[in-house]
Amino acid sequence: MTLLRLRNLSVTLRARPVLADVSLDVAPGELVGLIGANGAGKTTLMRAALGLVPASGESSLAAMSPGARARAAAWMPQAREIAWPVTVETLVALGRLPHGRRPGPADAAAVDAALERMALEPFRHRTATRLSGGEQARALIARALAQETPLLMADEPIAGLDPAHQIATMEVFRALAAEGRGGLVSLHDLGLAARHCTRVVALAAGRVVADGPPAEVLTDDLLARAFHISAYHAETADGPVFQPLRVIR
Repeated sequence: MTLLRLRNLSVTLRARPVLADVSLDVAPGELVGLIGANGAGKTTLMRAALGLVPASGESSLAAMSPGARARAAAWMPQAREIAWPVTVETLVALGRLPHGRRPGPADAAAVDAALERMALEPFRHRTATRLSGGEQARALIARALAQETPLLMADEPIAGLDPAHQIATMEVFRALAAEGRGGLVSLHDLGLAARHCTRVVALAAGRVVADGPPAEVLTDDLLARAFHISAYHAETADGPVFQPLRVIR
């Protein structure tokens, strides 16, 4: 069973190739980290997979009706604007809209669980637009969690969070995978990708240049080719440690 299937997905925007022949699957139990330098095509890949930008090739999600897609995959884009001064609880409850029924006990339970996972219970009745930027990001992640979809797709979900909440958020995503759901998240923090992702897909110039377990992808050669950096990495009793060191000219 696959939660997302891409075959030869390509995107051209303003006469410029952005994504070229990308094929990958995301299965239940996987937390797939999508990595690459700025402009590598990570956001375009995720948006094309959801049918949000014109693309050639095949995406199992883009082929669905909007309603079916909203029940199959929750999407958290980079943009984190909260337009209305609603409570955090109301904002998170918007994640239940794809289920299309009058709110009931199951919806309330999903909202409660999402608030708890993101440590937002103390903010439940606070106006979302009055939260800090990091708190707003966590509230939007909670909204995606409340959607209770088999697949969670998030574009740089930990950007702007403090270190504790970055780690906690990645632990939540990894726990969801352990529960049998799947995740595709774009990340710039290679250390967190190494520690928490079950698999890493590296993009460069719109193409997949590596796909596999973190230890097999985050090699010295890959880092030099895709990121132009060197890094220190080691296996410790607490798990893998990965630290970028310097730019390779």
